[in-house]
Amino acid sequence: MDLRLLLIAALSAALNGSLAQQDGSICIKANAQSCGECIQVSEICGWCTDEKFLSEGESKSARCDDVTYLKKKDCKNIEDPRGSTEITQNKDVTVRNKDGNVKLKPEEITQIQPQKLKVTLRSGEPQTFDLKFKRAEDYPIDLYYLMDLSFSMKDDLENVKNLGTDLMREMREITSDFRIGFGSFVEKTVMPYISTTPARLINPCSNNENCTSPFSYKNVLKLTSNGDRFNQLVSQQQISGNLDSPEGGFDAIMQVAVCEEQIGWRNVTRLLVFSTDAGFHFAGDGKLGGIVLPNDGKCHLENNVYSMSHYYDYPSIAHLVQKLSDHNIQTIFAVTEEFQPVYQELKNLIPKSAVGTLSSNSSNVIKLIIDAYNSLSSEVILENSKLPEGVSISYKAFCKNGVRGTEDNGRKCTNISIGDEVSFKISIESQKCPSGGKPEVITVKPLGFNEEVAIELNFICDCECAKKGEPNSPKCHGGNGIFECGACKCNEGRIGRECECSKDEVRSDDLDANCRKPNSTDICSNNGECLCGTCECKKRENPAEVYSGKYCECDNFNCDRSGNLLCGGHGRCECRKCICDTNYTGNACECSLDESTCLAKNGQLCNGRGKCECGICKCEDPKFQGPTCEVCPTCPGVCTEHKDCVQCRAFGDGEKKEMCQKECSYFNLIKVKDRKDLPQPTDQSFPLTHCKEKDANDCWFYYTYAITKNSTKEVFVVEKLDCPSGPDIIPIVAGVVAGIVLIGLALLLIWKLLMIIHDRREFAKFEKEKMNAKWDTGENPIYKSAVTTVINPKYEGK
Repeated sequence: MDLRLLLIAALSAALNGSLAQQDGSICIKANAQSCGECIQVSEICGWCTDEKFLSEGESKSARCDDVTYLKKKDCKNIEDPRGSTEITQNKDVTVRNKDGNVKLKPEEITQIQPQKLKVTLRSGEPQTFDLKFKRAEDYPIDLYYLMDLSFSMKDDLENVKNLGTDLMREMREITSDFRIGFGSFVEKTVMPYISTTPARLINPCSNNENCTSPFSYKNVLKLTSNGDRFNQLVSQQQISGNLDSPEGGFDAIMQVAVCEEQIGWRNVTRLLVFSTDAGFHFAGDGKLGGIVLPNDGKCHLENNVYSMSHYYDYPSIAHLVQKLSDHNIQTIFAVTEEFQPVYQELKNLIPKSAVGTLSSNSSNVIKLIIDAYNSLSSEVILENSKLPEGVSISYKAFCKNGVRGTEDNGRKCTNISIGDEVSFKISIESQKCPSGGKPEVITVKPLGFNEEVAIELNFICDCECAKKGEPNSPKCHGGNGIFECGACKCNEGRIGRECECSKDEVRSDDLDANCRKPNSTDICSNNGECLCGTCECKKRENPAEVYSGKYCECDNFNCDRSGNLLCGGHGRCECRKCICDTNYTGNACECSLDESTCLAKNGQLCNGRGKCECGICKCEDPKFQGPTCEVCPTCPGVCTEHKDCVQCRAFGDGEKKEMCQKECSYFNLIKVKDRKDLPQPTDQSFPLTHCKEKDANDCWFYYTYAITKNSTKEVFVVEKLDCPSGPDIIPIVAGVVAGIVLIGLALLLIWKLLMIIHDRREFAKFEKEKMNAKWDTGENPIYKSAVTTVINPKYEGK
């Protein structure tokens, strides 16, 4: 068992070593020619800067390897730069309430922490930091009400006319700093969206309805805290009309988003309420009116009216998403039930948006806005700006009540109330150094909020030792390269470990002669390529297997094996010869010098029955076997084996009486008076066997057998035999007679008992039959009359 465990441990160690080398294979396979190239391969790769690190035949790329493997190869100086994260602005989140005496300006309120970081990235090595978000109480809100004023919304306009003061009163429960604005839209002022006849341009409605001229978008009231002013201006609005059912709402949303100054947006919570009872036009629909130029996403308000609706097409949904996100605007679609499915699909495409069902006359608009705001504000979703090429970012959310989110759900937390604090773990990783390697700035922010985290990304594109490089160094064959990080970085057109060759002079017979071993015709032992008169050895598929030597004549994988392991798993292969670890020897390091595996339970080597060779017992007597020569399948047992010799030496009797001196002198005999004087196992530091044997006269003798630590065999024997005494005849005879008498009496009693039981059963049977008798006691039941009467059947009585 011990030997099997040893082999398993050796195999495990070898496999672990092989796996460690496989991890480093990515570094070797990259064939990096400089320290900068090496550290871009993987975060596990390092570059050895020791000048004399490479052996003959090894290429320059051998300096790039797994850091742990470089240390095993005795590299003293390893270039292994690490990334870092530094917080440069870390203002605490704001704790306030709307009933407090101190009123803060919007720019003085902080809901996200930290605010600025500097992250240094190395390829393949992620950098992680924590981001904290807390919803501030009494946070200012700007709400812009954008309404469809096509003819079908006539009854809705009446209910919106008092919206300003009513909504202002409701929103005071949420924030003390609330502003409201109003805008309206109809459609592009070109055919076929509206009628362009002069009369219809003045009044697009029929049935003598008094309607205003059609328009695309009009900013009626910029954001204000005066609810009465809102009511006044909205009351002055008139319905307009158009020809088709979809409206030009996307044009209006785009202008509301990008015209920050005209709308009056502040850097606070921005809400856009979009109210309509129809669908929408989007990019491409403008071609119906001969408009082909894509929407430019810029502000074109003149006198608060969109002036370029006839020139630019409708914006696309993606374009709207981008602008709404850039300007931190959260959208609430207040639409009739008929168009709920359409706007639900639109909501799924626009982050931080909500859809509410508008009653036919907009009477529920205030409740709709309050519910939608609560829904939007209870969710925080992180987004990041465009990442540099090769950079990735991942999120992990730690939300309320121990809820955690990863992957797609790692960006958001839901069910957040005012004053709640949530955190995110953000990890940034670069897979390569961007071209130029210049610092880049990215931002991470919660959607719908103006605050953001600015992250400056710096990239480790080269090693520090490269800054100390020596241009035109004499170490690089007379100045043909830069000596940096322990190796030559060759100038253009030069190759070789020391830049000793020109690319134009790589092949020649004279140079090939330097790559042949004496008395050999093989170039580089057929294990490499002759470059500039120097052998550069081949690389094998397994990067842990290496050719080396001036002529690539050596390798580290063609040594003797034991147990299918190179050098038995107890050494290293150098130039096809095993260099064994301590306590191992042999051609394949298969022989262990450790004798602990040969120790028996009694503390003796091989139980004193063999020799320990290579950590394995070689039993001298072939009848013994086992890891420590403890097993003897054909042996009768210790007691039986030594019985005859103990008997002849202690009592001068037994089968070996005649040959006792010759065959039984292999142990020391010590006699004791009584069994209690025999040694006990607890008194000894070595195993002891107690024996009890019988001689030919049926006498017992007792002894112990032991092998001491110095291999001396000792036998302790009780000097007197334990013989049984003869039997006492009188008690035996008396006992037999008494037994016979008692048995006879018992049999008589049993017979008598059975007879009594039988008689009683017969008497009971007689009594039962007597009771069942039915004859008259006055007549003899066995009496028969002597008279017989005969009748003639033919007698007729005449």
